[in-house]
Amino acid sequence: MYDAEVPRATITGSLSLCIHPMAAFRTRITDLLDAQGIEYRLLPHSEPVFTVAAAAVQRGVVEEEMVKSILLRDKDGRYVMACVAGTARVDPRAVRASLPEGWGRLHFANAQEILTVTGCVQGAVSPLGLPEDVPVLFDAGFANSGRVNISSGDPMAGLELDPKDLVRVARARIAQISERD
Repeated sequence: MYDAEVPRATITGSLSLCIHPMAAFRTRITDLLDAQGIEYRLLPHSEPVFTVAAAAVQRGVVEEEMVKSILLRDKDGRYVMACVAGTARVDPRAVRASLPEGWGRLHFANAQEILTVTGCVQGAVSPLGLPEDVPVLFDAGFANSGRVNISSGDPMAGLELDPKDLVRVARARIAQISERD
């Protein structure tokens, strides 16, 4: 389902196959994946993108493959990263129910909190490279996905990888955290 007009580069571990000028593209997220030996595909954008819809178009993929990484905060200032498919909405109550006892009601983090906690600007947040005390939850809907797309941490490119690798590197747990119809 790739759009043939979107240039692609494949980068695996420390091996780079240069088929696009962005092959030298690096972020702390790509560095983390390289250090872990995780295979991924760099999906460059022709312009910065900050929404799932725009990123899916730029990457030539369907929105269901996109991972929305949503940072939530409780009343005590603790953060959790909730990841749902691009077409889904996160359910903060379900996220809270999936966390250990003691977490308070969850609210969406603001742009400054997102930047401070994740090191990424709002709209280009990755579920990788987070502080150790920020739990990561992936919606159960990803269990049957063959591939997923995340932000590289830079609005100029995304990354495609195996969801099993993503969950492992993110040290994430799987739970039903998306809103149900």
